[in-house]
Amino acid sequence: MRHLIDIVDLTVEEIDSILEKAGDIIADGAKYAHAMDGKKLATLFFEPSTRTRLSFEAAMLELGGTVLGFSEAASSSAAKGESVSDTIRTVGCYADVIAMRHPKEGAPRAASIRSIVPVINAGDGGHCHPTQTLTDLMTIKAEKGRFSGLTVGLCGDLKFGRTVHSLLNALSRYDDMRFILISPEELQVPDYITDMLDERGLSWTATNSMDEYMEELDILYMTRVQKERFFNEADYIRLKDTFILTRAKLERAKKDMRVMHPLPRVNEISRDVDDDPRAAYFRQVYYGKIARMALIMWILEAAK
Repeated sequence: MRHLIDIVDLTVEEIDSILEKAGDIIADGAKYAHAMDGKKLATLFFEPSTRTRLSFEAAMLELGGTVLGFSEAASSSAAKGESVSDTIRTVGCYADVIAMRHPKEGAPRAASIRSIVPVINAGDGGHCHPTQTLTDLMTIKAEKGRFSGLTVGLCGDLKFGRTVHSLLNALSRYDDMRFILISPEELQVPDYITDMLDERGLSWTATNSMDEYMEELDILYMTRVQKERFFNEADYIRLKDTFILTRAKLERAKKDMRVMHPLPRVNEISRDVDDDPRAAYFRQVYYGKIARMALIMWILEAAK
């Protein structure tokens, strides 16, 4: 049985296979309308979510399956003190696959050890978010046509941003990648990430200026400063508006550059960017549903 807890659980070949299936869904979605008939997806969200939870549910429904679960810990037996392990063992009796989000790093990994059905990590604290990474990879493939030979800027909260950590882990396995890490000093990417980039011989630059490298970027991946990851509200207030992308700042960017964002957006991308053809973040939402459709089929096929 296969689980997906971290993007590195998948080989590059497996990622390419999932994305190829996703491309086929876009080309001819009708033939997949009953691919998951009789199958059930449980969405166990111990932490609030809009896009990820609804994306999983929409994906399963479009494949002909059904969905059950909860959207916050307070509406589950966790509020009574039930352990994650017991919840997973119980829900595994009702569903064929589980998508789980939890505020504590490592909780989905621990849950997968006790689960009798495949577990998909839908985000665990500030650790990783592999299905968002599949979404991001599919967006890059659809918008740019390749992964190798790109200059990718990642901007905002690079310390707590699990989407950033997962994406860097995934893209670093492709050839000739260059990364521009744009953040205030307090929110720089953790050392273990830059150590990994060094070990793989990839070029990276840390900067606190969004403008300095704008002309060189093929992808600009924006993130919000996450209030829920801060212990000190004063630090959050001081840093939350550090980087804001505006239409004026995009004037220096390449015509085929793409702006991505895992959403939700607060104010780090001005609304005047939304109508620019380089703004790919709402198309990214659509690609997320398709990527999760392909993943659900892949992981249940692997479970056989």
